[in-house]
Amino acid sequence: MIYTNSFPITFQPQADPRAIIIGDDYRFSVLTGRLLRLEYNPTGEFDDRPSQTFWFRKQDVPDIGIETVEGEVRITTDYLVLTYHLNSGGFTGNSLQIYLKGTGETWHFGDTDLLNLGGTARTLDEADGAIPLERGLLSRRGWSVVDDSQALVFDQNGWLVPRGSHESYLDIYFFGYGANYTTCLADFTRIAGNTPLPPRFALGNWWSRYWAYSANELLELMLCFKQECIPLSVCIVDMDWHITDTGNESSGWTGYTWNRDLFPNPASFLEQLHDMGLKTALNLHPADGIHPHEAVYPQFAQEMGLDPKSEMPIPFDIANPDFVRTYFELLHHPQEADGVDFWWLDWQQGTQTRLQGLDPLWWLNHLHYYDLGLSGQKRPFIFSRWGGLGNHRYPIGFSGDTVVSWESLAFQPYFTSTASNVGFGWWSHDIGGHMGGVEDPELYSRWVQFGVFSPIFRLHSTNNPYHERRPWGYDAETLRITRRAMQLRHALVPYLYSMAWQFNQHASAPVKPMYYGWPEDERSYHCPDQYGFGSELVVAPYVSPRNGQTRMSRQVVWLPPGDWFGFFDDLHYPGDAWHVLHGRLEDIPVFAKAGAIIPLARNITEFGTALPTDFDVHIYPGANNSFELYEDDEIGCASITPLHVEWDTNSLAFELGPVKGEKDHLPTHRAFTLHFHSLQQGRLRIDCGSADLEVSRRYDPKLCKWIVGPIQLVPNERLRIVITSDSEPLIVRQDYRLPKAEQLLACCRLESYIKLKLAARLYTIAAQLDRLKAFSLLVEPAILQALLEILGGVGVYEYRHPGDRQPRVLCWNNRKLPKMQYQLSGLTRWGERLENRSGVVSPFAALLPSDPGVKWLEIQGNNNSDVTVEDLPLKSCKLALDFCGIMRVGIDRLPKAAVK
Repeated sequence: MIYTNSFPITFQPQADPRAIIIGDDYRFSVLTGRLLRLEYNPTGEFDDRPSQTFWFRKQDVPDIGIETVEGEVRITTDYLVLTYHLNSGGFTGNSLQIYLKGTGETWHFGDTDLLNLGGTARTLDEADGAIPLERGLLSRRGWSVVDDSQALVFDQNGWLVPRGSHESYLDIYFFGYGANYTTCLADFTRIAGNTPLPPRFALGNWWSRYWAYSANELLELMLCFKQECIPLSVCIVDMDWHITDTGNESSGWTGYTWNRDLFPNPASFLEQLHDMGLKTALNLHPADGIHPHEAVYPQFAQEMGLDPKSEMPIPFDIANPDFVRTYFELLHHPQEADGVDFWWLDWQQGTQTRLQGLDPLWWLNHLHYYDLGLSGQKRPFIFSRWGGLGNHRYPIGFSGDTVVSWESLAFQPYFTSTASNVGFGWWSHDIGGHMGGVEDPELYSRWVQFGVFSPIFRLHSTNNPYHERRPWGYDAETLRITRRAMQLRHALVPYLYSMAWQFNQHASAPVKPMYYGWPEDERSYHCPDQYGFGSELVVAPYVSPRNGQTRMSRQVVWLPPGDWFGFFDDLHYPGDAWHVLHGRLEDIPVFAKAGAIIPLARNITEFGTALPTDFDVHIYPGANNSFELYEDDEIGCASITPLHVEWDTNSLAFELGPVKGEKDHLPTHRAFTLHFHSLQQGRLRIDCGSADLEVSRRYDPKLCKWIVGPIQLVPNERLRIVITSDSEPLIVRQDYRLPKAEQLLACCRLESYIKLKLAARLYTIAAQLDRLKAFSLLVEPAILQALLEILGGVGVYEYRHPGDRQPRVLCWNNRKLPKMQYQLSGLTRWGERLENRSGVVSPFAALLPSDPGVKWLEIQGNNNSDVTVEDLPLKSCKLALDFCGIMRVGIDRLPKAAVK
């Protein structure tokens, strides 16, 4: 029997006949109003089998207009117009065009997409900073193309086979979505399959280390985490779980037989991990096949028709159905019966199999994912590298072995969010870095903080004893900061699991670029260090070391229009503006949108991720909003607890419950503590079904926050709380500038009497920036610039965007201060002309690389109005910024040696 018959997939690969336009050598399928399948075959034969990526071509038929006039077929939808010249000998730039109604752009077959927004990459192995990314499904040109012509297809048994098509056969998917990125991704998952929910435990903290632990050592390490009140949900056992000193030609990387010297009783060891509330996976490197030292070798050899006495190695052959059946039934299922919860597929060797076109990583991911769900008693789940388009169906991803460096950390926010452009939202990184580099407690702490606000949190490193990933392995400050961060990660599980459900239902990844929400705003494409974390938060983690003068880290964030509130400091950060954040080691830049609703668990020191009985729910003013708290038992019972905010200038009404759906999996009673942020005290009224309800309520005038509860509720109850104010707006916008400037003075390296004088004048300096000039010779440049950035809303940021040969320079002037000036000077390629310009810095301006020269981009208004882009053929240039006559900052765009 073909092994894939054991998990039949219900494909729907044939488009509705009403959506198909077919001719002698072409076939066009209108899958949605913006997504077209374009096929060419001189034989007139076309393939309706599901390919590796596209499984569900049968969709509701959109409105389609079809005309054939004068040797030309024209197909029209609400969004696209396809024109194909018949008898043209195939698809060419002249014969096939698609016009996008919304953008006015016309795609010609064969056009190169120079503005693609990127996708992801197979692995970050050995990366020390940015690496090139594959193309994604989104582009600023408004269209993208996927060539599926060489993809394998599934046969009636669910096994991959070659198409067997004519060598000239073309199978192209055209995505014409303009800037409607979220719809593009939603339609992609409709055609390719949605992203499954990972098990809840995957969202907690993972421990992993390439180290030859014994069972007792690993169990003792888990007890240390418990004693330090650091929660975990997964304990990975790396490759030394199996025999590595094989005594034969096997390298020892591949193995399936427990090392009894380290793990004398594997089943008992796994049971003890489970008793602690942990799930576990074993590391696999399948590439070397099965060697005679393996306990199952005799039986495996017999199944493959070999003489066990020959002791001949059995090659890894994932394209062989008999090998696949035996591989799972003998090597994996017995281990799962003993307690292995999932597998870490650490495959990295090669891209070829004996089936031409089959990448073994892609096929391993597919087979392992479905095999793990065979019993129906647990949710399928793998841990493996990216195998290519369509792998969003097999969460989660292992990003590989990065070098320990600030450059590696700095690339990961961009890498993680950009992967959403191919629907891949569940990357897991080696938090702390994998190998090499310089171990540093500050770098480790910042990596952990990023890990908290990444899809999957997993501590990991190689077996070099000078790498340290235990939070208590550095110093007391690092332990305090990373313990708090890892506790927060477990508190965030209810929020993140709800986002996982949204991803499953609506293709909205938990970590996504800013341009998803604001695609028409140029600024959203120039902030690679930040991302949306779920529906309620924006995160911009610190990814560079602290400055020696300010003793703080620096990060730049663009906040879209609207009110934004610091998740940790309750300060108000106005939207439609850039902000520079200077933070201490314990600070993480996280912002809640107006109206945000963020449910957190309170039992944050326990192992595991069980459904919480106690919640903290954080509510922010300024907008209407709804949040669906999704919970399930991962088998069949699922529920949604609705949370809703109604906002008016002088009132905020919050409702919670009653629960919708199944309730058997939920605790019978739950305690909710509600935190209403950034509000005047006003009056508070509670309405709940419980009679004689007495609820603790407290207003904190310093934080401008109501704390209500805990309130005990059963799933069927509804809670409504209304806060009103008669005389003034209810919202409190606590200006972040003075508190952050005071924090900077407290931290920075500066003579204490100068600090005292500065502190006494901060209020007047914030109102009249010129007053800072009196201190310009007394204060170090980094401190002076930080004060100008915080108090003046001005700044400059230089960064290297992945794919650019030269860095980009951004500058902004939120308040349009006339004294914030720029000067740009440069020489053309051969030095024959001098370019010199100056003026007031716009609300946003950028110096961007182009070929040849640079682009000078300006946005005159904070609402993205009056965007101008000018090409300057400059080979060498400098940009100088005059910060209101107080200090001057210069940036070399290219070295002078570039001028010939």
